[in-house]
Amino acid sequence: MTGKLEFTTREKEEALALYHKIREQIAPTLVEGDEESMQRMLLAAIETHQLQRNVFGLNPVLLSLQTAQLVVDEIGLKRDSVLAVLLRPSVEEGILTIDEVKSQYGESVARILHGLQRIQELYQKNPVIESENFRNLLLSFAEDMRVILIMIADRVNLMRQIRDVGTSIANSEKESHRREVSQEAAYLYAPLAHKLGLYKLKSELEDLSLKYLEHDAYYHIKEKLSETKKSRDAYIERFIAPVSERLTEAGIKFHIKGRTKSIHSIWQKMKKQKCPFEGVYDLFAIRIIIDTPIEKEKMKCWQAFAIVTSMYQPNPKRLRDWLSVPKSNGYESLHITVLGPEQKWVEVQIRTERMDEIAERGVAAHWRYKGVKGESGLDEWLTNIRSMLETSDGMEAMDQFKMDLYEDEVFVFTPKGDLFKFPKGATVLDFAYHIHSKVGSACTGARINGKAVTIRQPLQSGDQVEIMTSANQKPKQDWLNIAQTSRARSKIRLALKETQVKEGLFAKEMLERKFKNRKLEMDDSIMQLLIRKLGFKEVSDFYRQVANGELDPAVIIEKYIALQQDDQPVTGNNVAESAANFVLENSKLSTVNSQLADDVLVIDRNLKGIDYQLARCCQPIYGDKVFGFVTINGGIKIHREDCPNAPELKKRFGYRVVKARWSGKGASQYAITLRIIGNDDIGIVNNLTNIISRDEKLILRSINIDSHDGLFSGNLTIMIDDNTRLEALIKKLRTVRGVKQVERL
Repeated sequence: MTGKLEFTTREKEEALALYHKIREQIAPTLVEGDEESMQRMLLAAIETHQLQRNVFGLNPVLLSLQTAQLVVDEIGLKRDSVLAVLLRPSVEEGILTIDEVKSQYGESVARILHGLQRIQELYQKNPVIESENFRNLLLSFAEDMRVILIMIADRVNLMRQIRDVGTSIANSEKESHRREVSQEAAYLYAPLAHKLGLYKLKSELEDLSLKYLEHDAYYHIKEKLSETKKSRDAYIERFIAPVSERLTEAGIKFHIKGRTKSIHSIWQKMKKQKCPFEGVYDLFAIRIIIDTPIEKEKMKCWQAFAIVTSMYQPNPKRLRDWLSVPKSNGYESLHITVLGPEQKWVEVQIRTERMDEIAERGVAAHWRYKGVKGESGLDEWLTNIRSMLETSDGMEAMDQFKMDLYEDEVFVFTPKGDLFKFPKGATVLDFAYHIHSKVGSACTGARINGKAVTIRQPLQSGDQVEIMTSANQKPKQDWLNIAQTSRARSKIRLALKETQVKEGLFAKEMLERKFKNRKLEMDDSIMQLLIRKLGFKEVSDFYRQVANGELDPAVIIEKYIALQQDDQPVTGNNVAESAANFVLENSKLSTVNSQLADDVLVIDRNLKGIDYQLARCCQPIYGDKVFGFVTINGGIKIHREDCPNAPELKKRFGYRVVKARWSGKGASQYAITLRIIGNDDIGIVNNLTNIISRDEKLILRSINIDSHDGLFSGNLTIMIDDNTRLEALIKKLRTVRGVKQVERL
């Protein structure tokens, strides 16, 4: 919207009222001259008309005052942050410079504004959350914590205000802006708020995003909550009354709150459990907040826990003890689900006043409780972000960071009792590399709670892990799929490169010795020509196959002599014509390079010769319905139409999706993984592998079977040429006696 900013009477009254309230709240932190400067700044903004309304028609000065109020009330920030928020519109419009802010208000205010300004510039260039935007966003965050806190508050305020201008947003362009703002709130700001412990703001962002993106679902749940409010309040009162009496008798100072789940949380449960609103049983939680000194916190919380669980039957599987081991964002609380009156499950949260303030106001609350356990976790998280940005690139960095945002942590112990934290889903291999690179590279498995497990075993909170190693163990390429943390993956890549270099040097020296034994001088130019004729694009791939024994040095020497004398072609049964087609003779467990010799895929509008890769998440093979997805580095990943990630990719990045189809069948084979579940009968695994081994066109690459309580489950990785053969194989496997389920992953 263009034109000078004119304040309405209502806007002017609201702005002045907000200003006076904020000034009173932050008065103790102001320095000499701040009050006069703030007043001049506000009056100038109202009278000079140099600012402009945003795309929603909202007043930027009023928005900044509302955000500043939210920053003070909900997060607890003071002088520097408030001044940065209030000065932001003037800096963005060029009325003030960062240097002028620095000289008048200090280095801290200028640094916050600099971070906010950089992010605003990125959004003006490209408002879509791409990896480069994301990286700069995180860098700004890492420079000053308050930048991200202000951004979250600013987005909450904007989401509140666009709710009030709904009727004026009639045209599609403004509606598109509202959807964009809501999607960013859901995908970016809500997860950040959650990670920082700002649960109240996180819930509000999720609810408002749902309101704008899933209008019908939001109002359906809201109406249902209104209908059941009276009976829900009455039930909470019946639950609380006897608990309050017992806590008072025990001499505990406390107050109790009944909290209804957020609309977004209820919607997620309805989708996950595939049930209607009436099927969500835990619509609310009871929160017991205890008033006690810090040194008695744990004792009082566990005392309250004992009282509640003695009155109502607890569900031990739903106990969450974030009192002994707080979350990385500092969250501390005891959560237990108990069977209340009328046989209804009720979640009870037990915490102190201090813990409740940190839970509600997040990171900022730590600044008032210096030295309290939990601050180091946040510093560690910021350090991990910096490390990740230095060692990873593009989409991988974004994906890893999103995983770290959304997933919970697991805590595991060494045999000596040292405690380590990992993202949920981390494996034994991640643990080994966390200890040391050499331990990781030599890892063969572990003993978890005394039981031997493989390197693939996921870690669970409370596990005691003892890593087992072998001097003969070496890192393998598929370890990159097993490791879940960016730290372990980067160490594996480095180890693989070092191994390849060593193997290549060893193979070259061995080949040179073989040549000398035959009294031959190795000519580099002839050797390079031979390597190309054997179908290798990279010299390192050639020497790797020599080191692995896949290529016979004697045969290589014969072909070298033939090429040198130019008296016979470099072909024959003993040497693979192409590295892509080479299969280790007499071995069903060899690996086949799935790189296609000729184009069998047509991308977009009959384009050929485009660099592409088959996506690991769904492992497409010839015959599957597929589509292409343009990655951040310009390459194309081919996904199956029924890939688990397909809906999200098409919804969020539809402009990067291209058509793809199979144009003809090449000679390549593709890796697919089958999940098989059945009775743990004698010989059943042998029966399954026999079916595969009898088919000459199938190659079994790996098998991983686990048995428990009379059932076995396992993954078979198979090389296969098309989906028709795959369907036939699945039908055969399902006929094996004792097999209950066979499905493609």
